[in-house]
Amino acid sequence: MTITASMVKELRERTGAGMMECKKALAETNGDMEAAVELMRKSGAAKADKKAGRIAAEGQVVVALSDDATRAAMVEVNCETDFVAKDENFEKFANRVAEVVLSAAPADVSALMAQSMDGASVEEARAALIAKVGENVQVRRFERLEAAAGGTLGFYRHGNRIGVAVELEGGDAELAKDICMHIAASRPVCVDETQVPQDLLDKEREIFAAQAAESGKPAEIVEKMVTGRIKKYLAEITLVGQPFVKDPDKTVGKLLDGAGAKVRRFVRYEVGEGIEKKTENFAEEVMAQAKGA
Repeated sequence: MTITASMVKELRERTGAGMMECKKALAETNGDMEAAVELMRKSGAAKADKKAGRIAAEGQVVVALSDDATRAAMVEVNCETDFVAKDENFEKFANRVAEVVLSAAPADVSALMAQSMDGASVEEARAALIAKVGENVQVRRFERLEAAAGGTLGFYRHGNRIGVAVELEGGDAELAKDICMHIAASRPVCVDETQVPQDLLDKEREIFAAQAAESGKPAEIVEKMVTGRIKKYLAEITLVGQPFVKDPDKTVGKLLDGAGAKVRRFVRYEVGEGIEKKTENFAEEVMAQAKGA
């Protein structure tokens, strides 16, 4: 069968692979477009395996919201460079993944990767994207939120790198967005002190106690010092204890009380947080290449 330029063009658009690779795949499948796509996906998966060990600490945080604004999904998708993070193919993939999370409600990332997306699985689409952009791509994590009766969902993205979603009991969309913006800027650990992990609190108390003991003051005074520092620490890390970014004279807790609202939960993602990034030494890299040559 004759492989035409239009066939090669269509396969390139569908797979993002090079012209010669597309022509070869079509020749091997006797011009069967679907078989050629499958063959290219297998090729893409092989390329993906080779890139799987590379550190992917760049990327985007994307949010999908249902039409009635009662359900939201937030996803972090990673790649290796900021350049690829801005690529339209990468952005399209990330947004489609968020839509799948919103509609399919998978239990975890493994279940998500097996979901269908645009005629293939999410994992197959990921492999095809790796073949197209030439970098490791990973769907790292996701969260789904659903507003209870009378509740409000809000979300905010700071560029493509920080995403926040919040579920309010009461309140309105404007308040929800304000709370999201505050969370993006102030990084609270949890909503209030009842949600602070006990091991984190114990660790801080131990540190404060050691610092206070060095003052040489009586034990009862040391205990009061520790109690005061713990109170200040809780105000710093809890959402309701923090000064509201738009009006530092009031806490977020006071803002919510005034609106008759409560924060049921929030999610804050920042691209690459917790991922150990590789430190590049350009001079050493050039020297190594020179020696190799």
